[in-house]
Order: sequence, then C-alpha cells, then structure tokens
Amino acid sequence: MRLLVSACLLGVHCRYDGGSNQLPALEALLTQHDCIPVCPELLGGLPTPRPPAECQGDRVINREGTDVTEAFHRGAAEALYLATLHHCEAALLKERSPSCGCGAIYDGSFSKALIPGDGVTAQALKGLGLPVYGESQVDALLSPPAP
Repeated sequence: MRLLVSACLLGVHCRYDGGSNQLPALEALLTQHDCIPVCPELLGGLPTPRPPAECQGDRVINREGTDVTEAFHRGAAEALYLATLHHCEAALLKERSPSCGCGAIYDGSFSKALIPGDGVTAQALKGLGLPVYGESQVDALLSPPAP
C-alpha cells in the first residue's frame, strides 16, 4: 500500500523543536508499504525549529501569539497534492499535532490538555476520503510476521 506518512515518524528531524518521533515499527512499515514522507508545517513555509502551535477554534496560533493558520493551510494543500500525485491509499500521521493530529488535538491553551478533533492536514485528507491513522494505530497497517 502507498502511505502518506508524517516525516517525523520516519525519523526526519522536522518537529517544532528540531527532533523526530521515529516509530519503533519503522523497519516493518517500510518493508510492507511505500511511504511518502510529508511534513505539512515545513511545506507550509514554517522553519525548524519553530515555536509550538495549537489549534484555537478555526485558527492555529503559536506559543508567541502569532497566527500561523495560513502556513498550516498551505502545508495541508501540499500534503493533499502529494497524496493525490502518489496515489496514496491511506495516511499515517503524528497524533495530537495541529497539522497531523487525528481524533484528538491539544486544546489551544499550551497546557497539554487534549480535546476531540483533527489537525488541519488530517481534516483535509479525511475530506479527500483518505483513511487517516495515528501512530498508535500503526499495527493496523502492518501484516503479522509469517510463521
């Protein structure tokens, strides 16, 4: 299967703090799927490192109070383009992110409190009809090892 995957989950140092969130199941994922890396925040023009951002209603605001919504929308549009160009069948995205979070995101108070919801890119991909998984659901994308 061809998967659009948050680049940070593939070990790319593109997180807001310059780190990555490399998946323990990375080798199995790469063996079983064609993975297309994407970091919507970088594609939207934001630097690494960058101040953390959270969704506040329909806006995305960073910890410094700057509205970065447009960059998040640009990045989502680029992610949609890549998913379409590469004929991706699903996406595996970083949970809780204001871009990639699916099912739960931070509440906008920078207190690590979660609320139900999706990040900007996850919403856009779901709107395209693409199944979106968070990294805690990676096992659903992996075949069991042969006996």
